[in-house]
Amino acid sequence: MEYRTPYPVRVDASSEPAVSRGLWLIKWLLLIPHFVVLFFLWVAFFAVGVIAFFAILFTGRYPRPLFDFNVGVLRWSWRVHYYGYWALGTDRYPPFTLADVPDYPARLDVAYPERLSRGLVLVKWWLLAIPHYLIVSIFVGGGVWLASRAGSADDRWGAGVSLLSLLLCIAAIVLLFTGRYPKPLYDFILGMDRWVLRVSAYTALMTDSYPPFRLDQGGTDPGSVPASPVPPSPLGASATNPPTETASASAV
Repeated sequence: MEYRTPYPVRVDASSEPAVSRGLWLIKWLLLIPHFVVLFFLWVAFFAVGVIAFFAILFTGRYPRPLFDFNVGVLRWSWRVHYYGYWALGTDRYPPFTLADVPDYPARLDVAYPERLSRGLVLVKWWLLAIPHYLIVSIFVGGGVWLASRAGSADDRWGAGVSLLSLLLCIAAIVLLFTGRYPKPLYDFILGMDRWVLRVSAYTALMTDSYPPFRLDQGGTDPGSVPASPVPPSPLGASATNPPTETASASAV
């Protein structure tokens, strides 16, 4: 089994989506209350980000209450996107809360960094993130373009279609006629969502760990460990092994 270092931004979802054939047709309507709330939350998110920028620049720390608020905004957004048109992964209506909801099919958490680089805060959200911006633009920002009248004197471009929207459209049509969500398609879509959310947290100055260039597919994040750092045992590494494991190892 391939080992992958856990990334500080953990994005999980139910590995087996259970959704109805046609509810996705009206989810845009059902989500209007969330869209209204999220509009104001994201205005606050950016304002908090500006305050955090100067706090990190002068102190090297992201104020914990501000950090927790922005994690909550990302968490709320991910639940709405998972229910809606970033994944269509559940029919369970998203809760109105910034807090973690352990039994909801979509979860997000970010490990709180005790210290952040004062220098990186000046460049990571724009310069260092440029390669990821290019990739994310293909995923969700209309990076796939449909050309019309190519090569003619009056060369024009049609509307941009994101890769995520295209794949979700295919998944929705298959779901409508078969009642099943194609698992390979679901896994790929969740990989793109995970990539975007990692980049979002990095550019929001919430971590200094550079997002990996890999598509971690499937609902379960390969780094699904508690986001809060676990303090080392005073007895050393051997104390972290359960007694049963130690005994079985000795038997071998």
